Amino acid sequence: MFLRRKLEMVDPEKALRGRDEPITVPATHAVLGTPLRPPFLDGTRTAVFALGCFWGAERLFWTVPGVVTTAVGYVGGFSPNPTYEEVCSGRTGHTEAVLVAYDPEKVSLEALLKVFWEGHDPTQGMGQGNDVGTQYRSGVYGLSDDELTAAAASRDQFQARLADAGFGEITTEVVNGGEFFYAEDYHQQYLHKVPNGYCGLGGTGVICPIGVTEAD
Repeated sequence: MFLRRKLEMVDPEKALRGRDEPITVPATHAVLGTPLRPPFLDGTRTAVFALGCFWGAERLFWTVPGVVTTAVGYVGGFSPNPTYEEVCSGRTGHTEAVLVAYDPEKVSLEALLKVFWEGHDPTQGMGQGNDVGTQYRSGVYGLSDDELTAAAASRDQFQARLADAGFGEITTEVVNGGEFFYAEDYHQQYLHKVPNGYCGLGGTGVICPIGVTEAD
């Protein structure tokens, strides 16, 4: 019964109330030294990616050249400003996610989507690896309509490659997702603070064909 509850999205009317005040986070990124919260420099764009436990996912993105800052938090749910414990209860509807602010002159959304798709297994539904629950579902959020269309197209491209490799259907959400809520201080850049900490990240080994020509 408990496992089934973890795998089912909470009804909005039954979600936890949350709180009015946002979670307090550091002013700057522990690795990049850049602001963790907006406003970011003019021209900076943002996207939000969910690919399992956000500790390893954040490290994956902060190493990408052209990424200005990253932060971990919660998206796609119903309870404002939730705590980690509330999200893990499955009663807020959120998934663990990474906010990625990037310079589009140095790295494209297409390149970030390639990192996202290859960095996890998007066919696992409500979980990723040993992490099970709605808070570990895969998703792409926080984009404009045109960008969401591009993300959905990249999903379809990757689906064809996954099918050829024997994988099932992609379960990734590609939606607006609503507001991104920052996670607690100790979660931010966790694997920098705890280098040997848990990282459940693992891809399929299948190459996403975004930006790859037939000659490649």
